[in-house]
Amino acid sequence: MLDGKRCLIVGGGIGGLTAAVALARNGQRVTVIERDPRWSIYGVGIIQQANVVRAMAQLGLADAYLEAGVPFDQVTIHAPGGALIARVPSPRLAEGYPPNVGMSRRRLHDVLLDRAIALGVEIRMGTTVAALTQDDDGVDIEFDDGTDDRFDFVVGADGIYSNLRARLFPEAPQPCFAGQSVWRYNLPRPDDLDSLRVFNGPTGIGLVPMSADTMYMFVTTPEPGNPHYPRKGLAAAMRGKLQSAAPDIQALGERIVDDVEVVYRPLEHLFVDGPWHVGRVVLIGDAVHATTPHLGQGAGLAIEDAVVLAEEVARHAVPEAAFAAYRERRVERCRFVCELSLSICRGQIGEGDPIDNSDATAAMFARTAEPI
Repeated sequence: MLDGKRCLIVGGGIGGLTAAVALARNGQRVTVIERDPRWSIYGVGIIQQANVVRAMAQLGLADAYLEAGVPFDQVTIHAPGGALIARVPSPRLAEGYPPNVGMSRRRLHDVLLDRAIALGVEIRMGTTVAALTQDDDGVDIEFDDGTDDRFDFVVGADGIYSNLRARLFPEAPQPCFAGQSVWRYNLPRPDDLDSLRVFNGPTGIGLVPMSADTMYMFVTTPEPGNPHYPRKGLAAAMRGKLQSAAPDIQALGERIVDDVEVVYRPLEHLFVDGPWHVGRVVLIGDAVHATTPHLGQGAGLAIEDAVVLAEEVARHAVPEAAFAAYRERRVERCRFVCELSLSICRGQIGEGDPIDNSDATAAMFARTAEPI
């Protein structure tokens, strides 16, 4: 059993901070490094589904986590014109807790960061790995601020453009543009928004509650050639994407007026089919399985990765065995979500058969309800 070992986590996002909490709870001495000198977290919301609520309960975080968001019980699927097609109930996986939570990404980050600090995790901002060498007993790290240190193992949670992945697996696939982009914007929450509402069509639209008085709208649009949209005029561009939407959605779109508050991101995907570790260095989250957001599971998969990794580290005497067991538990579940989510994207842009959102959502709920 790996107990009291020094662990370096590269990346201070959702996956990295969750891993810090999970590993510190199991007795590891954890340091997190984050390249960004400040926490640059965009303020739109995030969907947290039943499997994430269960993971938070396992980490002893559920109460603080639920205080940061708003619960909802189901996903409703609507035709492009607004007519209700289906209600997809969400499973309850943690006794006494709701099945889904919507919240601000900043609030989720604060919950994780506060708990990590309370557990004694060292946080170092504005630095990353400049060089890495390892032997049978540990990993030597040179940081780009000129300092160096030695750790028993390293966790790469540095995202879809992972520098650690490039170091470990130079032949691994690169992130691939999916043909769509996502637009997000915070809006006042209507009194009757008590679920995640998804609207079918080539332009996918969703309304997600994130607090008592706030929701966010996401809009996925085909973007051939992956065009660049300048910041100036971004709100008008997002409104323009809603011209064929249901009347209620168009009315909400008239409130999209602040260019700075629009979050626009081209959708990319990546899946590493081979090993997820080399020696004492392992990758989690988007560094090995970056999914499009159509099923709302990107952060959820990273959070589950962190829980499973900490469990396997606690069960094994050497990191390599723990990392192999972690991947074995995670790879097919992550592959399922990534492939199903990408199939929704491809159906929306005419590069594959159209996918029924209600069927896909039900399939995702069934798979993620399984033990991790």
